Amino acid sequence: MWEHRNDVVDGFTKKYGCHTLVWYEAQSDWEAARQRELRMKEWKRAWKVREIEGFNPGWEDLYDRIALP
Repeated sequence: MWEHRNDVVDGFTKKYGCHTLVWYEAQSDWEAARQRELRMKEWKRAWKVREIEGFNPGWEDLYDRIALP
């Protein structure tokens, strides 16, 4: 997460300058997380917005909640 936030990793966050964590979901293992990500990539934007707003209605940056001890 830190690498994406600081543009260390090439990809969407670096290309578009998206550094605010507004949603996350814990998974039991890496493969489960990857499968969830692949399924969500097929979702329409409106579905993703509903998912975010159900979890974080104010679109607050959640990075400090999970990245800092």
